[in-house]
Formats: sequence, structure tokens, C-alpha cells
Amino acid sequence: MTEIQKEASRITRQYQSRIPSFKTVEEEAAFWDTHSSVEFEDELEVVTDVIFVKARPRKRGLTVRLDEDTLTRLAQQAQEKGVGPSTLARMWILERLRRSENDVAGMKGGA
Repeated sequence: MTEIQKEASRITRQYQSRIPSFKTVEEEAAFWDTHSSVEFEDELEVVTDVIFVKARPRKRGLTVRLDEDTLTRLAQQAQEKGVGPSTLARMWILERLRRSENDVAGMKGGA
């Protein structure tokens, strides 16, 4: 079987799978708690090159209210830098936090 045939076969199996799609890891765990992988042997394949990727910490949103003039100025500077306004604001916040932490660390070291 050629690589193209294998891929076509895999795609066909994927669309006809009896294994449902899961929205969360918990949902998938609950499914496998009540089903045996033996029931789906014909749909499974051996994988030898498994790579585990550490999940990134979840990010949370923050609303910052700005007047129209400030938002316009932020958007202009962001455009000049080739980023979006939210990205530029996040960069500035992180930069200021690092500077503040360095200032505090410097004061403790000099005292």
C-alpha cells in the first residue's frame, strides 16, 4: 500500500469513526471509562513517535477602558510597530512589570 493510499484510508476511517469527538479531556476520559479500546481495534493504529507537549498556562482576559483619543494613539503606535493594539498594550504592561520587579530587587540588594 502506498503512502497516499494509507493516508486516504486513514482519512476515510476518520470520517467513519465510531469514536466520537470530544470537547474536553474529561469527556474523553468518561467515554474510555465505559468503553474498551478492543471495541475499536479496527480504527486504532500503532504509534511509535509520541511527543508530549507541556500545556501552556491558560491566559485570562483583562478589560481596560480607554478614552477615544488614547485608544487612537495606541492603535497608531501599534500599527507603526506592526502589531495589534492589544499586543502592544500587553507588551508595555509586561515591560513595566519587569522594570518594577527589577527596581524592587535592586532596592533589596542595595539595602
